[in-house]
Amino acid sequence: MRKLGGKNLVTKTKIDKGENSMLNLPKVSKCFTKQTCVGLALLVLLSSCDDGEILLKVSSNELVSPAGQSSGEPFLTTSGEEVFMSWLEAKGETEHQLKFSKLERDGWSKAKVITESDNFFVNWADFPSIQSGPNGTLWAHWLQSGTQGGYDYGVRVVKSSDGGETWSEPWTPHDDGTATEHGFVSMMSLGETMGLVWLDGRQFAAAEKDDSIAREMTLRFRQVEVDGTPGIETLVDGRVCDCCQTDAAMTPKGPVVVYRDRTEEEIRDIYITRLVDGNWTAGEPVYQDNWNIGGCPVNGPSVAMAEEELYVAWFTGAEDQPRVKVATSLDMGKTFNSPVIIDDGNPAGRVSVVGLSTGEALVSWLERTGGEGAEVRMRRVSSTGEVSESVALTATTSGRATGFPQLVQDSDGSLVLAWTDVSVESQQVRVARIEIEN
Repeated sequence: MRKLGGKNLVTKTKIDKGENSMLNLPKVSKCFTKQTCVGLALLVLLSSCDDGEILLKVSSNELVSPAGQSSGEPFLTTSGEEVFMSWLEAKGETEHQLKFSKLERDGWSKAKVITESDNFFVNWADFPSIQSGPNGTLWAHWLQSGTQGGYDYGVRVVKSSDGGETWSEPWTPHDDGTATEHGFVSMMSLGETMGLVWLDGRQFAAAEKDDSIAREMTLRFRQVEVDGTPGIETLVDGRVCDCCQTDAAMTPKGPVVVYRDRTEEEIRDIYITRLVDGNWTAGEPVYQDNWNIGGCPVNGPSVAMAEEELYVAWFTGAEDQPRVKVATSLDMGKTFNSPVIIDDGNPAGRVSVVGLSTGEALVSWLERTGGEGAEVRMRRVSSTGEVSESVALTATTSGRATGFPQLVQDSDGSLVLAWTDVSVESQQVRVARIEIEN
């Protein structure tokens, strides 16, 4: 059973330079104080219904976005000290630029170009990323279309040792050379090396030559040294869902990767694998939803550490009921507690989880509000299964162009939210800072 914190929030919405806002006030409980609320549209004051339940108080402040018009596919990451954002921005009819910016005290730094091409594979669900790596390096990846068109595309990885001023020559972590899908990458810093996991479709090509080989998507891993020396490519799981995002987190006992699996019976639940003594463990379900679906739902999981607790959030449509769930592990992913449902009844998924120093987590997701309308909502979750009231962080749509909203925590404890605004004539990546008020 989940507990909803009636002692909800103080919400304020502010916009820089008088811009129109999409940031909406959250839903509120009915336990108002007897005090008169002045300017209810801007400020809502609530008291506690139950002092023992989890609270979530936030204020939202939209930032000037470093992304220009015709931008999308944002990705946010944090090293714990710094926040970076990458995105794709159209340049002309067919060319795109992969750009990035660093969040500084007075706003985002001037956008820098990582690379540009008229041959990017641009997809709403499979998007580039940027990550902090060993020894102060920055790493980025994007997807390059192959000569066969369609879903013939591969991963390209670059490194910068000077804060993104210059980048290395691109490296391809998969060396199979097949004209098949390679994407949905998660990068992770592993101390002195970088690790990458990705979905790999090479078996589709192999099956065309050998009927005994199954046409299945696989999950693969490879390390690369800071100097560019690659390690051995490893098969992590031989049968996974075709196009759901992967995610990774570092625990005190090593990295974990979460992904959507695919059984012979077409059960597509969320699995976890752990790197133990240099080997990836066999994938195990985080929870057995038993979602039987004949195609990929394009809705991957999210994972984060919060002190000694590991949180995994995901979307499922089991029993024809869309749900967003979150489960916790106290043993770094070996076992999980029963999940709690955190959506408000009609979720589109697209989850993100952020671990807090309190051992709690914040989970965001996309909730449908009617027609194409949707909101990015968030709840605070404890390892014992208590959750706060939901907070609506911004209005958006549930269409593909909206993409996957991104949520990370800055070093000052505030949150950074990025999403693609498709309500304007030329879509644009927008960013907001979410203050958590204790």
